[in-house]
Amino acid sequence: MSFRPRAITLDLDDTLWPIEPVIARAEAVLHDWLCEHAPRAAAQYPIDAMRALRDQVARDNPQWAHDYSMQRVMSLRHALAQSGHDPEHSERAYAVFFAARNAVELYPDVLDALARIAARVPIAALTNGDADLALTPLAGRFTFQLGAREHGAAKPDASIFHAACARLQLAPDEVLHVGDDPHLDVVGAQGAGLRGCWINRHGQCWPVDAVTPHLQFADLSALADWLDAHASD
Repeated sequence: MSFRPRAITLDLDDTLWPIEPVIARAEAVLHDWLCEHAPRAAAQYPIDAMRALRDQVARDNPQWAHDYSMQRVMSLRHALAQSGHDPEHSERAYAVFFAARNAVELYPDVLDALARIAARVPIAALTNGDADLALTPLAGRFTFQLGAREHGAAKPDASIFHAACARLQLAPDEVLHVGDDPHLDVVGAQGAGLRGCWINRHGQCWPVDAVTPHLQFADLSALADWLDAHASD
């Protein structure tokens, strides 16, 4: 591929860290907090029931599809009110969840690879999730973070990719977006005019017939290797 990006945007969840164990731990921490501070809510909405409630809130409120934090806060408000607790406690409960949600464990390749990539081009975070990089081990390593909640629309909507490019002061075709999700990251990015790179950590087959990623790697170290090899192109 005869292309050298002038900047890279990076997805976060399942690209830089596995998200499932993070959310599972955060939900357990939240449940423990509810057991202590809102025991009727904890009894009525154990972890599986709270997860189902959040999914229902998301289905009933498509206007919050881009805002996972709002979905969870409103779920907590409902659970607290239904169990006879003050729904205003939802903000405190969410703060407990959010702190645990940001206690991420990076994939082993990430820190070294990010340092190598950032030595070549500016990197920005572009995420549908609600992680706060300032609260993670990656604080200070990105030019900026742009989330769906802040922007008002989520990937694969072209507008969030274009907003990131505008902040980088680059045309879309000068930017490489890197992520794990074939549809949200690669198809979305390439549909918005960016180059798309699929991080395929689990050796899956590419699932989209109509679109092929410009680049595909097993991890970020391989992407850093590619950038090094093409530094003089």
